[in-house]
Amino acid sequence: MLTALAYSADNGFYGLGYGYGGFFFDPTYMLVVIGLIITLIASANVKSTFAKYDKVISARRLTGAEAARRILDANGLQSVRIERVSGNLTDHFSPNEGVIRLSDATYSSSSIAAIGVAAHECGHAVQHQVGYAPIKFRNALVPVVNICSRLSIPIILIGIILGMTGLGMAGVILFSAVLLFQIVTLPTETNASRRALQTLESMDLLYDDELNGAKKVLTAAAMTYFAAVASTALQLFRLLLLVRGSSRRND
Repeated sequence: MLTALAYSADNGFYGLGYGYGGFFFDPTYMLVVIGLIITLIASANVKSTFAKYDKVISARRLTGAEAARRILDANGLQSVRIERVSGNLTDHFSPNEGVIRLSDATYSSSSIAAIGVAAHECGHAVQHQVGYAPIKFRNALVPVVNICSRLSIPIILIGIILGMTGLGMAGVILFSAVLLFQIVTLPTETNASRRALQTLESMDLLYDDELNGAKKVLTAAAMTYFAAVASTALQLFRLLLLVRGSSRRND
């Protein structure tokens, strides 16, 4: 996946605070607001950068799908299929299915942005082929993180309401798995972009000025992952404050 969507556990709990008189507005919600602002800025940046270089047609006029096919074949990945998927910046590689799905804005476009994105997804396919360690670790975390993300907020909420600090802290620990997953994702995404740029250059799919444009698109996309980490870290800190605050009120 080219861009990150920050994990959100806002299921009604984040808008609540708990005190002696019942529920009240929680001032630590500002941490969530700050995280949201960070992710919105990163998202706006990648969209504007992509839009800018999506208007620049590459000299070789290959489409994103054609560039992806050449890269995959050059790396012995003829079995990996390329399919079109609806949406914008919804490009992703599905290792279980052996397919790269390119969005409408990428599949048939010959822009610098489209080719850069397509090459990035090929980078993920190559990572799986060569057994890139960080992506193996990341994939192993997926089922664990799915469970932790579903259970963490209810456990924290129950711990705060019942005054069970230990239970609340257990929920915080579970939520920290989401942050760990996002941190582990960072090297897989930056490495995929690095592989993409090196391949585009070595195969002469983009020329010097075009490579600079593709690099800007991929760098902007990478920043969404850093923004996601920052946002989740702020959420984790807030949850910790809430649990510790409830513990002091119950003493």
